[in-house]
Amino acid sequence: MSAPHRRPSALTVRILGRDYPIACPDEECAALRDSAAYLDARTKAIAASGKALDNERIAIMAALNITRELLDLQSRGAGNSAPADAALTDRLAELQNRIEAALSQDDQSDDDAPSR
Repeated sequence: MSAPHRRPSALTVRILGRDYPIACPDEECAALRDSAAYLDARTKAIAASGKALDNERIAIMAALNITRELLDLQSRGAGNSAPADAALTDRLAELQNRIEAALSQDDQSDDDAPSR
């Protein structure tokens, strides 16, 4: 007989003050809570950086930073056998720099706009 099909647990995580209900297998709930707490801390750090960013941009910046960290760790673990990972890490760094430059330009244009 096969094991009975269990429904995933409903877990609610809070990121940047907003609740997100997520279906999750019981055995993965603790890891998901930890992941959400890490993401929440990273997004709050970006939000506190002083730049006026909307939540979508904050989430993208956090995702890029976390992905870059992951790829750095993977490439260190794989030694020099991961040139594709290095190229991807370089590309992510370039994209992050471009996003930050664009956000800075947005901030400057907001500052230059005449007040009404």
